[in-house]
Amino acid sequence: MAGPQRSVLREGIVAGLIGAAVVAVWFFVYDIARGEPFRTPTLLGAFVFFGVQTPTGLDPSVGLILGYTVLHGLAFIAFGVIAASLMAMSELASVAMLWYFFRAHRALRQSLVGSWGAVIREGVLAGIVGAAVVALWFFAIDAIHGELLRTPTLLGTALLRQQTPLAAVLSYTVVHGVAFVLFGIIGAFLIAGAEQQPMLIFALVILFTSFEIFFFGLILIAASWVMDELAGWTVFVGNVLAAAAMLAFYFRRHRGLAHRLAAAWETDDS
Repeated sequence: MAGPQRSVLREGIVAGLIGAAVVAVWFFVYDIARGEPFRTPTLLGAFVFFGVQTPTGLDPSVGLILGYTVLHGLAFIAFGVIAASLMAMSELASVAMLWYFFRAHRALRQSLVGSWGAVIREGVLAGIVGAAVVALWFFAIDAIHGELLRTPTLLGTALLRQQTPLAAVLSYTVVHGVAFVLFGIIGAFLIAGAEQQPMLIFALVILFTSFEIFFFGLILIAASWVMDELAGWTVFVGNVLAAAAMLAFYFRRHRGLAHRLAAAWETDDS
């Protein structure tokens, strides 16, 4: 047992340090982009150690930065050790379950590998459709108001802290597209699962609803002033149109899913 215990402990420490380093680098890059190096660990250290609620007058301090960094690292190490322990305990059970499934369904391995590529491709296409619909909607709204690319400029400035209009538009367009592609891939996997269990379609509805709430929340947290510059209904309608276009794309490729969903609903009712 000594060997496995040391292995799990080492694995958890390494995983925790990796997680802590990723978060620390992200905060560092974010602070550098804002022109305020080490601002985030200073604020968090002041809050944790001294209960400071307002950032006014706080300057980066070596003591606050080091103190929060150590606490941050220890917390991630503890989380990593717990996660590694759980992984070790579940490893044998997972292997046994997979062995049983693959033995009972001998074609499962090939069918899963073959379907993943198609599902990911479908998700990427759906994400591109959704991103294009939102982009065209905002372009039309901005054109009506006589200010082309005003919306992506505002969102790029607010959410990504870009200083020039061109950088704001380009960076927001890239992030916008990547976010929709990832969202589309998740939706495609849910649709693929719904082919086997139609009631998973409700998870897709929850996903789209959560996406709407997340986007509005992100704007309000990152820069609430954007909602003073943009009419809230334009953002809402744009995302609803994108959701409708993506759902139409999914269901067009899975024409029998609606019938299976209705049949499953009737079966549950009976």
